[in-house]
Amino acid sequence: MRIRLEFSLKGIYFATRNTGVAQLVEHRSPKPRVGSSNLSSRAKKATLYGWLLCLYSRLMIKLVVFDLDGTLLDSLKDLAVSANYALRLNGFPEHDLAEFRYFVGNGITKLIERALPLENRQLETIEKVRADFVNYYSLHKADYTAPYPGIVDLLRELRKRDICLAVASNKFQSATEVLVPYYFGQGTFAFVYGQREGIPTKPDPRVVFDILHEAGVQQDETLYVGDSGVDMQTASRAGVTAVGVMWGFRTREELQANGASFIVEHPAEILKLLA
Repeated sequence: MRIRLEFSLKGIYFATRNTGVAQLVEHRSPKPRVGSSNLSSRAKKATLYGWLLCLYSRLMIKLVVFDLDGTLLDSLKDLAVSANYALRLNGFPEHDLAEFRYFVGNGITKLIERALPLENRQLETIEKVRADFVNYYSLHKADYTAPYPGIVDLLRELRKRDICLAVASNKFQSATEVLVPYYFGQGTFAFVYGQREGIPTKPDPRVVFDILHEAGVQQDETLYVGDSGVDMQTASRAGVTAVGVMWGFRTREELQANGASFIVEHPAEILKLLA
């Protein structure tokens, strides 16, 4: 991919050419919208730390926001096993692992809805199967899940460069807050946001705006890294740079079609986008 950078008083223009299609993305830095973050006490305690870290960074990019499933963690098998358990418990057919690549990405409720037969997608049924999923997944969320190769090294290097790190996931908040420190250690991420009550899921940009506000960082100082069209849409709606990854659940074509400014094949390539 060839990249041309142009600098102006309004921001940075990324002109990219992928498979013959030119794309021009303008990144501005208006004041992010602010709302109540509805976080746990653990997440709130990280706010001051995250703000100081982001303020200290002197690089052009001060904040990198990561999706969780399919970006940081290869969690597909645990999600699939848990969903199939809930389906089986309620008398519904199960699915192959590969099918779950296209069920995930919009939160657990949407995952269950997609996994159910069309004729059984009533709200009451979805909620019942979802509850069984959550009960099982809460006990088995780390049976098969692991960080993707190169992710731990990437995070370590970003921290060494004083880059502020955040997670923005559609996974329910309680699981997100457990998995992130379990695999990456306490304090690696300044902000860990999952699906929270009363907060719309991605691709609504609210979660990114919340992180920007808490961190005191502007849109043009932020990368958003994810593996799906939902992630690229989220980044675009939030006015931050969208970085698609090829080691996750979805395809290059989906990332391009939904506005990826950059697409990387390996975690270490993200380091080249910082300056």
